[in-house]
Amino acid sequence: MILASIQGLFSKKQSKIDIEELVIQAKNGDNEVLHEILLAYTPFMKKTASFVCKRYISEQDDEYSVAMYAFYEAIEHFELNKNASFLTFAHLLIRRKLIDYIRKESKRKEFSLGQMTAEHEEYQDSFAILESSHSFEQFTAKQQEEERKHQIKVYESLLKPFGLSFQELVKVSPSHEDSRQTAIQIAQIIVETDEFYEILQTKKRLPMKDLESLVHVSRKTLERHRKYIVALVILLKSDLHYIKDYLKGRMP
Repeated sequence: MILASIQGLFSKKQSKIDIEELVIQAKNGDNEVLHEILLAYTPFMKKTASFVCKRYISEQDDEYSVAMYAFYEAIEHFELNKNASFLTFAHLLIRRKLIDYIRKESKRKEFSLGQMTAEHEEYQDSFAILESSHSFEQFTAKQQEEERKHQIKVYESLLKPFGLSFQELVKVSPSHEDSRQTAIQIAQIIVETDEFYEILQTKKRLPMKDLESLVHVSRKTLERHRKYIVALVILLKSDLHYIKDYLKGRMP
């Protein structure tokens, strides 16, 4: 069975390309590989769902079904050259699908009780932030330059407490596209996970152990791109739309 050949994919000693190659096979129509991936990564789906829902999720829970379908969608939409790490990509998608499900369920229960309230949507993921980037067409070239300089100064002030600078960000930017994509995806996870962001803000460090466990990125990779990831988190959490603009099209 194929399952026997992919046992141990959770091991950090295993090359990450293994799961990516299998995902591409499943995406291209190999139903046997698809079935075995879904079976092998059942613990990953339950763990991610439990983390998002903040309670134990079993295979009998509706939330598990949402997580499994999101994992399947991750296989369908995964692009090897764009989404460098499949498990990071899958984690993001499961999280977003579950948040949408929880919102809808909350609204449905309110409606069933006759509580027709106009709920304000406070949650905005990094996709929405990037999609709503300001248009600078109304600015003159001079105004654009002034705005750029102003936002760089603001960004510098936000980076300073973390011992970083805008110039350093340029230097530590990963040279390979797949590494940049992985870093961006990890930054998104931190931005969208209150517990992770709180650790970064209060302790000025990344939640290495949690990240390593959730998305199966090696500690070495996290350490190598730590400064870049931190800088991205700070940027995504800011309203510096002009600087964010360069990230358009890089998000999963």
